[in-house]
Amino acid sequence: QVQLVESGGGLVQAGGSLRLSCEASGRAFSTYSMGWFRQGPGKEREFVAAMPWSSSSTYYADSVKGRFTISRDNAKNTAYLQMNSLKPEDTAVYYCAAALFGRPGGTSNHEYDYWGQGTQVTVSS
Repeated sequence: QVQLVESGGGLVQAGGSLRLSCEASGRAFSTYSMGWFRQGPGKEREFVAAMPWSSSSTYYADSVKGRFTISRDNAKNTAYLQMNSLKPEDTAVYYCAAALFGRPGGTSNHEYDYWGQGTQVTVSS
């Protein structure tokens, strides 16, 4: 069983920045592929960013490309999502997710095994 705990959400003005953190339990974090998803009001959960465990490659939704950066610190069992130039449409609950067993993760909910509880990000105009 893997537990994921997000933090760092909050209220920010448009154009501002936030950094979300996702701390994972377990001793094999370096083998977890990590992803970030979000669910806005009245919307379905959507992919934001992903980082496979086996490479330094990163993947982003078109809506956040160039503004958001996913990263990880294996020594701290933590993944991050740096969010810059925030827009009101970025308002959502943000979830981190982990894919285990050597899977690369990806852009679909179904590719991940464990999820955090979510952290609220609100961007005011």
